[in-house]
Amino acid sequence: MFASSNQVLSLFSGLQKELIQRKADGLLRQRRLLDSPQAEHIIANDTHFLSFCSNDYLGLANCPELIAAMQKAAGDSGVGSGASNLITGHHRFHDALEKQLAKFVEMPAALLFSNGYMANIGVIGALMGRHDAIFADKLNHACLNEGAYLSRAAFHRFAHNDVIALEKLLKESTANHKLIAADAVFSMDGDIAPLAEYLALCEKYDAYLYIDDAHGFGVLGEHGKGSLSHLKLKSPRIIMMATLGKAAGVAGAFVAGEQVVIDYLIQKANSYVYSTPAPPALSATLSAAVTLIENGNDLRAHLRILISILKANLDLKNWQLLPSDTAVQPLVIGGNREALALSEYLQAQGILVPAIRPPTVPMKTARLRISLSAAHSVDDVLRLANAINEAEKLITESLETV
Repeated sequence: MFASSNQVLSLFSGLQKELIQRKADGLLRQRRLLDSPQAEHIIANDTHFLSFCSNDYLGLANCPELIAAMQKAAGDSGVGSGASNLITGHHRFHDALEKQLAKFVEMPAALLFSNGYMANIGVIGALMGRHDAIFADKLNHACLNEGAYLSRAAFHRFAHNDVIALEKLLKESTANHKLIAADAVFSMDGDIAPLAEYLALCEKYDAYLYIDDAHGFGVLGEHGKGSLSHLKLKSPRIIMMATLGKAAGVAGAFVAGEQVVIDYLIQKANSYVYSTPAPPALSATLSAAVTLIENGNDLRAHLRILISILKANLDLKNWQLLPSDTAVQPLVIGGNREALALSEYLQAQGILVPAIRPPTVPMKTARLRISLSAAHSVDDVLRLANAINEAEKLITESLETV
């Protein structure tokens, strides 16, 4: 028997009510339609904008050298991988990139994944199980949490960057295996995790340290090698993941660690084993991108200048720019309506900065997530700072009258 139209309408009515409530709460997410390459100046929804939305931290997403590399590689390898990695999908371009990445981040071996989400759920699910325990920062990215839930291991979360709380949890744990999972650079706060302290706890309590360096790779450390290089940390206990669609400008992710760990993941990481890899042409393009990152000290120096200029030119009384020395500069507004109002005000000025609201960030910490790129100019950043300064008084006054 088929369901009646009334039954179907009843089935969907709960979804519609939730969407209506999300809109009323200022939490409804919406997509923009991009009609240009990803860059500092874009066309979205048929309008030209100065964009501070992208994670393209080095400005490589529209780099002519990478476009040429992709065009050539597509001619050499086609446009699809055609099969899973363990059948015939592992192309020489994939293999070469894995070796290049491992050497670049000074790890014994590396493994490519289609994206960071698949990497995190694959690694955590492969290494941890029912009798194990995972210890995670409360502000970790959602995919680290998803990996922990799917692993069926005991899942313990500690307050943001709270080393003392973490040690208490580790000391009390009787799990067979332990893993500390943390973002290296937090995507909504821009701060760097106390990884040296976490590594010391791993040594003390015999645990893995798994770090997600999505927002540090390419930007921090010697030649952009990432957060581990920035903090001068090395240990066989460390497993790192970094994405390749942010500072690297293309797409995908990789995991690096000891050879035995990578060999094990090839056998046991379901998101690797049971998926078709990204097209080989992307890996060839990424090989060129890693070379640009390695030689990109001038880009990183310019990015640091832009960070300093933004901080020096914001003059705020009610809103707070969180302390961050990375390309992620979070401007905490507080309420959802106020954050949306600021984002809409800037949009009307031709400046695009996303409003980030709960549950992505904690309640009452709605914010604008300002993403700086080496592609931005000094004038771009000054324009943004001046517009935010002007907006603060206008929006605060208008909301007080509501």
